Amino acid sequence: MNVMWLDLEARRDLCQIREWWLSDQPCWLNAYDVQVHEYRIRAAGPEDLDGARAVMLDTVYRDFGTGYVPRWHGDIIDPAAAYLAPARHALLVALAGEDGEGGEVVATAALDSRGPAHPPNPRHVAERYPSGTTAQLRRVYVRREHRRRGLARRLVTELLAFAVADGGYRSVYLHTDPAVEGAEGFWRSLGTVVHDERDRLTGGQGIVHFDVPLRVPVPVSPSSCAPSGSSSSSGSSGSSGTSARSARPDPPSARPRPTGR
Repeated sequence: MNVMWLDLEARRDLCQIREWWLSDQPCWLNAYDVQVHEYRIRAAGPEDLDGARAVMLDTVYRDFGTGYVPRWHGDIIDPAAAYLAPARHALLVALAGEDGEGGEVVATAALDSRGPAHPPNPRHVAERYPSGTTAQLRRVYVRREHRRRGLARRLVTELLAFAVADGGYRSVYLHTDPAVEGAEGFWRSLGTVVHDERDRLTGGQGIVHFDVPLRVPVPVSPSSCAPSGSSSSSGSSGSSGTSARSARPDPPSARPRPTGR
């Protein structure tokens, strides 16, 4: 898929981001509809939280192999406090079913204003991405049977639009566990590696830290009017809550798994 990046002003002209997000009538990026037309993507409401929590818990148990770890996964237990209450945070869900109406939650994606902390993250990474001006992508998870249909990529696109519309974010950050199948490749298709802990002689925790451009990607099809037909994503996008997790679960490893710090 070819991608065109739009800066803030161009994106506002295209979709009127701020009015879209603050209204009850979201303007989705229709270029992805051919990939996710059977789903409805929306900002999560209280009625979606049980389903979102189930997707998240299934992912940390089945894909990450860690199970629930309180110091990493507190937002999973109380997503309302983590993502719905703060005005600058967001939790999106994808619903499956007839036009997405009344369907089950099959995917999640979240964003908050907390930068990576040191420790456990490298000092220079924490200094580059301070809380308040950093939008950290989290919990980009897709149920296995709904993967490779463009959902993770679409969810990330909507979160980037939210971050742009906020006006206060200066960067977008995430980290992912490359041991999870599909995670590293998915995030490399959207961002740039700023630190790879696998390169450290001391070992680190083996995770990869990414910077994602604070711009909104719009798929470019051969015809400017035709929707793109080749968007794909790995499944549970694997970073601290955002990892491009896909396919089968990985067996637990001896080292700590960074699935929510």
